[in-house]
Amino acid sequence: MRILHTSDWHLGQHFIGKSREPEHQAFICWLLTTVEENSVDAIIIAGDIFDTGTPPSYARTLYNRFIVDLQKTCCQQLIIVGGNHDSVSTLNESRDLLACLNTHVVGGVTENPEDQIVVLKNHQGEPGAVVCAIPFIRPRDVLESQAGDSDTDKQQALQNAIARHYQKVFELASDKNLPTVATGHLTTVGGQMSESVRDIYIGTLSAFPASAFPPADYIALGHLHRAQKVSDQAHIRYSGSPIPLSFDETSCPKQVVLVDLEPGTAPEINELAVPIFRSLKSLKGSLKTIQQSLEKINDDSPLTTWLELEVSTDDYLTDLQKPIQIMLEGRNLEVLRVRRKREINSAALQSESKETLDELDVAEVFARRLNDEDLDEQRTASLSRAFNEILATLDDPDGDSKTARLEDEKELMA
Repeated sequence: MRILHTSDWHLGQHFIGKSREPEHQAFICWLLTTVEENSVDAIIIAGDIFDTGTPPSYARTLYNRFIVDLQKTCCQQLIIVGGNHDSVSTLNESRDLLACLNTHVVGGVTENPEDQIVVLKNHQGEPGAVVCAIPFIRPRDVLESQAGDSDTDKQQALQNAIARHYQKVFELASDKNLPTVATGHLTTVGGQMSESVRDIYIGTLSAFPASAFPPADYIALGHLHRAQKVSDQAHIRYSGSPIPLSFDETSCPKQVVLVDLEPGTAPEINELAVPIFRSLKSLKGSLKTIQQSLEKINDDSPLTTWLELEVSTDDYLTDLQKPIQIMLEGRNLEVLRVRRKREINSAALQSESKETLDELDVAEVFARRLNDEDLDEQRTASLSRAFNEILATLDDPDGDSKTARLEDEKELMA
């Protein structure tokens, strides 16, 4: 049977003040056509279908219409697992209704592992594969914390607990005597990040080793937005996001993954390139160099090209607006962000003092504040880890316990 693997749609994303609705709509239309052209039997969306736990109404509409429209194609089986941006309760509120449309939603880990087992049928209507539909795993789902454990002990305990959960679900799936697919929404060791991906800290665990996954025929992962294999193993991979969710993803081709499964043989895996629906470009250099780069851009696309500029100049930021505005006159181009290139010299230090918060992200602000303190390496690492864990809870719509958040905050304030 043939499965299509995709993830990280982030419906409802608010991108530097802009909606991604037109691009998401274009992608969904393309996907429905692609499903028909490639005779896909089932689709797996490996987490982060939404960008926030309370998605805007248009994002919910896109989601519901996609599921309904999918039933009009040759592919009438859909599996959706929750990601760290998804709210378990938001996904599960329509779970029973969507089950009537051949859609299996696993918003979060449940007490009964059988809830995460889905048998898929091939185009002949016979069982063709079984899916271990494992969503983003929160620490409270698989582990009770123990007082007095070191960070290393906590990391190892959590890694072992997640591995046991995978193994438990995989053993149930293996009883079906069918090709197996496992899903996951997490960071793996060695995974390539991008600007739009915030590190997932599952408790104190920042990355999960590929060797800890069960021996499934294919492992469909979500969370990292760059399409990639894990540990150079073709059957363990991230499909990546279908549209670039940050400017540093523009150089990475976007794709979905087709997986053909047959009993007793290795899966046949093919990548399908997703078209570029809107161009995002990051230009760097002097004003003259940027102007030359702008002249080479083809802006005939129906959707306005979005730009990020990094200007090599010591001029104050607002002084750049007028020349940039002149460069863009009559073009289907829009600048969303302007940054100054920061050089390590006295001029750069003077320029840095004129920076605005719009030019920095929250991690940069914290890193600079931390750098002002006279702390040893161990203390700095501990504070950085606690800060990243707090950021991770902000991305978790359902949140960890209030006590856990307070402990992290006390650590930062100490």
